[in-house]
Amino acid sequence: MNAYFRISTAPAFATPLRLGQHNLPSWERFETAMRGIFERRYYTNQGPLTRAFEERLQAFLNVRHAVCVTNATIGLMMASEALGVGSHAVVPAIGTRALEHALRWCGVAPVHADVDPASGQLDVARLASACWLDEPGAIVGANLWGDACDAAALAALAHARGVPLMLDSSHAMGCMAAGKRPGAFAALEVFSFDAEDIVNAGGGACVATDDDELAARLRNIRSSYGAGRPVSVVKTSNGRMSEAQAALGLLTLEDFEANRARNHALFEAYESGLRMVRGVRVVAPAGVQISNHQTVVCALDAGAARDALVAALAQHNIEARAIGMTASAGASASCKRSADIASSWLTLPVGAHVDAAAIARVCEVIDAALAQGAHREGAAA
Repeated sequence: MNAYFRISTAPAFATPLRLGQHNLPSWERFETAMRGIFERRYYTNQGPLTRAFEERLQAFLNVRHAVCVTNATIGLMMASEALGVGSHAVVPAIGTRALEHALRWCGVAPVHADVDPASGQLDVARLASACWLDEPGAIVGANLWGDACDAAALAALAHARGVPLMLDSSHAMGCMAAGKRPGAFAALEVFSFDAEDIVNAGGGACVATDDDELAARLRNIRSSYGAGRPVSVVKTSNGRMSEAQAALGLLTLEDFEANRARNHALFEAYESGLRMVRGVRVVAPAGVQISNHQTVVCALDAGAARDALVAALAQHNIEARAIGMTASAGASASCKRSADIASSWLTLPVGAHVDAAAIARVCEVIDAALAQGAHREGAAA
């Protein structure tokens, strides 16, 4: 159905209801942290707040090392460089926007693998049975939308193939999978602390590992004059996290449980509000025991006009985003299930600026939009 449908009412929201978590501490707490930065006159290069944030993250993730960096793209680039991934790596056809950009910056060509049609996570069983004509330099998985792929199976596959495993865990901060939090399921895992993430460090990120040698490489890649034990590296990135980023990260990490509980309640509100709406389902995280629910994903029935629904929501000041394949994966004939998801899944607003009443209104708009779209499709037939 290609018809562009409209809902003939005034916008549901006077101001945009945005995607992303947008978690911030109280101004008083942030002001106190910033006052300390001004008093010390120490803004970057592994200051005391960045070191404290790394220590807190190591305890939170239960890993030996959490190497903080300025953003997730830099973190993924550094992780790829530290692992020495090589010329190509297996990656999911659906992933974060930063992953493929980072790999290509490092000269790594992605080899795309299909995903599970119900969860959208990398299909490890399908990957294991695939015929690999050329051995990749690494397997790079992704834990998406507050859910997780089967990291244990992926690690076993990587071990059997004799290649390292890296995980893009940008969406997985604080989730619980197989009885523990992501962080040490792979040689390296990268977490994002953007405004869209449950922990907000002003666009920061960290690379987590239990490997002392990899951690030393990461710290020397991060800065030309390193931090900790010096080791020889070919490239440096100037990817250091600022003290202001670390201050914000420390405060929102303190608020993690409260924000996770809020996200869970909002997720349940979406499930309740859309349960009786024909043609749409909320994609529940299936690979974790506890989700951070930082993203709400919905799947439309086959044949529904997902992009038209996104446009209709925009008319009501509701931001929604189509889930898509990475640019080069779109040409892969072997990723049909990823292509199906890329034509029918979208994300909806959830976070600090959203409440149950707003979600109820979003669900009403979706119900009306889909009903009107279905009517027009039937009329055209």
